[in-house]
Amino acid sequence: MTDSVEQLCVDTLRFLAVDSVERAGSGHPGMPMGTAPMMFALLDRLMTFDSSDPSWPDRDRLVLSAGHGSALLYGALHLAGYGLTLDDLKAFRQWESRTPGHPEFGHTPGVEATTGPLGQGIANAVGMTIAEESLAARFNRPGHTIVDHHTYVLCGDGDLMEGVALEAVSLAGHLRLGKLIVLYDDNRITIEGSTDLAFSEDVCARFAACGWHTARVEDGTDVATIASAVEAARKATDAPSLIAVRTVIGQGSPSKQGTAVAHGEPLGEKETLAAKAALGWPAEPTFFVPEVVRERFSAIAKRGTAERARWMAAFERYRIDHPMLAEEFERRIAGELPEGFERALPPAYTADGGPVATRDAGGAALSALAEVMPELMGGSADLAPSTKAFIAGETSFTAADRSGRNLHFGVREHAMAAVVNGMAHHGGFIPFASTFLVFSDYMRPAVRLAALSGLGVIHVFTHDSVGLGEDGPTHQPVEHLASLRAIPGLVVLRPADANETVAAWRVAIELRGRPVALVLSRQKLPILPAPEPSAIAEGVSRGAYVVAEPPHTEPDVVLVASGSEVSLALAACELLSARGIFARVVSMCSIELFAEQDAKYRTAVIPPGTPCVTAEAGVTVGWRTYLAQGPAAVGIDRFGASAPGDVVMRELGMTVDAIVAAVEAAMAGVGSSRAR
Repeated sequence: MTDSVEQLCVDTLRFLAVDSVERAGSGHPGMPMGTAPMMFALLDRLMTFDSSDPSWPDRDRLVLSAGHGSALLYGALHLAGYGLTLDDLKAFRQWESRTPGHPEFGHTPGVEATTGPLGQGIANAVGMTIAEESLAARFNRPGHTIVDHHTYVLCGDGDLMEGVALEAVSLAGHLRLGKLIVLYDDNRITIEGSTDLAFSEDVCARFAACGWHTARVEDGTDVATIASAVEAARKATDAPSLIAVRTVIGQGSPSKQGTAVAHGEPLGEKETLAAKAALGWPAEPTFFVPEVVRERFSAIAKRGTAERARWMAAFERYRIDHPMLAEEFERRIAGELPEGFERALPPAYTADGGPVATRDAGGAALSALAEVMPELMGGSADLAPSTKAFIAGETSFTAADRSGRNLHFGVREHAMAAVVNGMAHHGGFIPFASTFLVFSDYMRPAVRLAALSGLGVIHVFTHDSVGLGEDGPTHQPVEHLASLRAIPGLVVLRPADANETVAAWRVAIELRGRPVALVLSRQKLPILPAPEPSAIAEGVSRGAYVVAEPPHTEPDVVLVASGSEVSLALAACELLSARGIFARVVSMCSIELFAEQDAKYRTAVIPPGTPCVTAEAGVTVGWRTYLAQGPAAVGIDRFGASAPGDVVMRELGMTVDAIVAAVEAAMAGVGSSRAR
């Protein structure tokens, strides 16, 4: 059972959380009060970490999937020496504090993943475990084990109700990820009341059916029993483990424990004092930490520093025996790119070779880069033959073989996006994921979290428009480009041909710390008569560039297009020229990157005051509001239809004639305006 010092440590974690929530006037005290023994067991007896170096690569990871319990995590990070002060805890949920309402990666030292949207943390942890297993297979050698750590998750009932968690749990069991251990806060309470309202399944049976080891701890206050269950799980290396720990939400609160009101609101002054009295805790001062507790956590921190020192010494021995592997390991963990990686990209495509689908060009670029970039790893949601997003000649990452770099996510788009986020959180990888653009809807919460967290993941979205054809409106994206562009921090790249696609892959690699959506075509697109490859690379990196210019005159109109519509704009340019209207054609590969350029470059590409017409096979809402000139927008403001792709494009108005008509209307409007 828990001894007196351990009990003081557990109660310190409880009441640091209670006081943080009480001072903020909002938050979630119930989960921290119930799960404090689990947190202490992990830190004191189980996890290996060094708070003086939170980025030590061989540390154990702890993901608080139930991110609403952040006050518990912040108290633990404070006690364990991560640099959070009591003043930080007192600033919980306040403007510019280091203790936001839900944990944010990169914002608070020791936070391994941005969590809060339930289920995401479990899926992130699956990605972290895949990363650990892959690195171990790549770098460990006989007599040298430099990658050997566990990923722990603390989750709740809400996490396990979310579909993304079930997708990830299924994948983890299939891959037999034995380094993953999930502690389930089985308190049987949700915001609306008892879990019996909506959740009555046998959770352990569900996990067992997915190939997990499972165990139960009936007394969630017993630190020793919790620790023993985790130690047993660590020995079960052939599968991930779930430990269901029976807890009481709001443990110690006389009138609120075990009830829904303990979940998401402060206890209140009266109940806080009653809880402290019930557990023998002093009413004052608030944010009290007994000296014996500080001593215990200081010992935990010193133990971690010693563990890292031993690892560093072992790594130096490894460096002597395997210098090239050591160099690669350090480069990958630091997130540095191989020098001259861009030279591995395919040579320029020419018109003589005929049209090329950008999905095909993208697949070729990925495989070429993977030859010199071992950190590239990822896969598809059961669509690799269609998206072409796989590494040619590379094996698959499986339960039997951890050395492969092609991942098979199955039809699990949401978990796929969250898993690659976890790989990026772990470090040492540039992960990619792929599916059809229309299915980005299934992934959006995880894509948004990648942008919020600044994760360098690459999403390959193919079948990018109604041009995919016969599959019809259920599979034809129209609103998806605008939807993705609305996510702050996400870079959307929609290249116009094979050469722009190669350049887009280079940009995606170089944009470290930002997620990228590469949006590619199913249908073959002509190779543009564009500038030299170096000019294309620069143009794509700046988001937009001029691909055609009227000879010997300033443009009467600017045609701005992306993807497959750039070739339509070029054809329209020729027709307009015959009618005495001289157009400039701009390929707008990325609105986000173009918007980040200085005013001089932007106005050089799209001159102020010049009429502008845009063309893109999607909703026009973004184009109608983006350019200052108030462009005429040729697009598709309805769902598609089932027919051959060229027929659908024609019938929905994505044609050369439609662009010409829009230009003539815009020019007539300019003339009328000037006449008035």
